[in-house]
Amino acid sequence: MEEMTNTIRLRVTTPDERVVLAQRGCYAENWDRVLVAEDFDTEQLRNVRFEGEVTIGSKSRIYDSTISNYIIGNNCLIDDVLRMKCRRASTFGEGVMVAAVNENEGRSIPIYRELTAQQAYLMTMMRNRPKMVERMMEMVGSLSESHRSTVGRVGDNSKVVGARFIREVLIEEGCVVEGASHLENGTIGRGAHVGIDVRAHDFIIDNDAHVDGASSIVRSFIGENSVMDNGFTAIDTLMFANCHFENGEAASVFAGPFTVSHHKSSLLIAGIFSFFNAGSGTNQSNHLFKSGAVHQSVHQRGTKFGSSAYVMSPAIEGPYTVVLGRHTRHHDTQDMPYSYLIEEGGHTTLMPALSLKSYGTIRDINKWKSRDKRTLKRDNICFEEFNPFITGKMLRGVDALTRLYENDPEAKSYNYNRTTIRSAMLHRGISLYNSAIVASFGAMLEKGDYTAYNYDGSEWIDVAGQYLPLGEVERIMSSIAAGELTLSEVTAELNRLMDSYDDMAATYAYTILCQLQGHMLSQEEVKEVITSSANTLARMRELTDQDRARDTGLDMMVGYGYDFRDEEEHKQDFLNTR
Repeated sequence: MEEMTNTIRLRVTTPDERVVLAQRGCYAENWDRVLVAEDFDTEQLRNVRFEGEVTIGSKSRIYDSTISNYIIGNNCLIDDVLRMKCRRASTFGEGVMVAAVNENEGRSIPIYRELTAQQAYLMTMMRNRPKMVERMMEMVGSLSESHRSTVGRVGDNSKVVGARFIREVLIEEGCVVEGASHLENGTIGRGAHVGIDVRAHDFIIDNDAHVDGASSIVRSFIGENSVMDNGFTAIDTLMFANCHFENGEAASVFAGPFTVSHHKSSLLIAGIFSFFNAGSGTNQSNHLFKSGAVHQSVHQRGTKFGSSAYVMSPAIEGPYTVVLGRHTRHHDTQDMPYSYLIEEGGHTTLMPALSLKSYGTIRDINKWKSRDKRTLKRDNICFEEFNPFITGKMLRGVDALTRLYENDPEAKSYNYNRTTIRSAMLHRGISLYNSAIVASFGAMLEKGDYTAYNYDGSEWIDVAGQYLPLGEVERIMSSIAAGELTLSEVTAELNRLMDSYDDMAATYAYTILCQLQGHMLSQEEVKEVITSSANTLARMRELTDQDRARDTGLDMMVGYGYDFRDEEEHKQDFLNTR
């Protein structure tokens, strides 16, 4: 208790104070185990029952509540709480195993207070490196055990009002818990809000997150500045920074940054998501009624599901894919970013690169950074539109499409990883990808120093929001497995690489360009690439501007100003609204 209260001087209540407190309806099993701040005033308590060890900070008020084995910080308000107890030694949600991605626990990981999206990705998705995963789990377990305590805590400047049962919950500074139904074995991070009728068991809610509206949490991690509202249910889910979930359900989900699901009928299950947007009625199935609910899907960064879209696992889509209709053939389009997947006659049609013409894609990429309101920023997030991860995929996409055409130049359609590509769409895809690749090289070279990083030539991956060369990830994982890095050192190494991203990306672009050109590029040639890329990007933006103009043009005026017969009235209502 001394560690949590070392900023104030404590004392026991005096005999006179105990008489007054009794008159104010207060009771303690043992008043000698109730410590108060030196400036304590009996007006701070009314109708309170104390059990076990309790500490009350300076200026904190407690009314109409039962408190057992808790430290209450300074300037707190506890009001109308039926039971706030720490009944046994607890790690407050740390060390709880969360079965994300694989519902049968094949990718389960322990959560802890400072878990990052990148650490979780390594433990969850790198099961081909078992020694590394085992070592990270051991470190999380040891850290969690070091935090085990028989006393809970409410941090300074927090408010807990109208709650029913709070059991073994650590509430950090500046939190609001208002009207929660049942919270057990968890941690609520700084500045977080937990509201009406929320139920949560075995959980961690990170800083500035907002959980409200009768939402339910079981064995889950809710990331920084995330929102869960309107009865959303999360079970065995890892939800990282800036996610927004309402109405629907998530089960065994790894939700990377900016994963969004708003609609009542939407189900996210057994998959990994990132910068994802779920349309109404979005659904997946991870159960083929054979070997059980063991399958998984991966919806890479920026994927969107249209209304009532459905994917049967296993399946994977490339970044910025739009999924429309039902898809049951287990497609693999990870090297076809910016594509459309459309159901036609029960089959999946792939339209490569089509989203590169969409203004919606540009809008999405720009909006995420502007909506990042985090203060701690524990998760590393790369927001760059032009990056080595997607550029590498586009290069492989062009190769795959070109091979399809060369093998059968006269074909009207092509089969690709259980999808169908029409000939016209194949040629358009190659053209759009080549333009985007040119734009990418220049953008990366312009932002960084291509001589400042020793690139190993490995493929780049998206580690739950952070773009990294696989070689760097392998190096970190080897060091973890060898016992050379602690959890905090893993985070520090990932942060160091994040700080070097621009130079790493520029070196990647320079290396690939040299390979394509067959010689080392001079500084003048690099400048020419940057200029050419800027011109190509300008032409690409003309396409997206045209798409935006169609969406905001007067053809979309239908239903505006409908109370008037004059078209000018329709137009004014439309323009003033849009």
